[in-house]
Amino acid sequence: MIKNITLEKVKINNRKNYMNYLLMADESEEIINEYINKGDLYTVHYEENLAGVVLFIFHSSSTVELKNIALDSEFRGKGIGKNVIKQSFDLYKRMSYEKMIVGTANSSIDNIAFYQKVGFRLTSIKRDFFKQYPEPIYENGIRAVDMIIFEKIIKD
Repeated sequence: MIKNITLEKVKINNRKNYMNYLLMADESEEIINEYINKGDLYTVHYEENLAGVVLFIFHSSSTVELKNIALDSEFRGKGIGKNVIKQSFDLYKRMSYEKMIVGTANSSIDNIAFYQKVGFRLTSIKRDFFKQYPEPIYENGIRAVDMIIFEKIIKD
């Protein structure tokens, strides 16, 4: 496992400074503005370099959602994202959360594989979720229409 990966919590008044990172994972600034000040935002550092961000929001006293995770392209494919997810499982488990959920677009083939590799399981589909976005999103030649929801039980 890759070492030297740290998460540093970002204060509310500094969150807009990381909008460019958040836009890597969610293409609508309008939508990001709806959740940027909710929950916990962390910067991801790899060997002293800012590699990306990860943002979590809370649905209940037992459920935390991985709302946004983005790494600069030079840091992808090195196991950093997997390490961040595993650290977050431990972090929120210590805070007594029981499960973590995450959603991604039906068109996000790489994300769908990634979340399953780190232990998430498919639980539901939010039909037409991405139709609320101001502009259509296309990935891998597929229009993002539905959100696929995954969850991971993190309690013992």
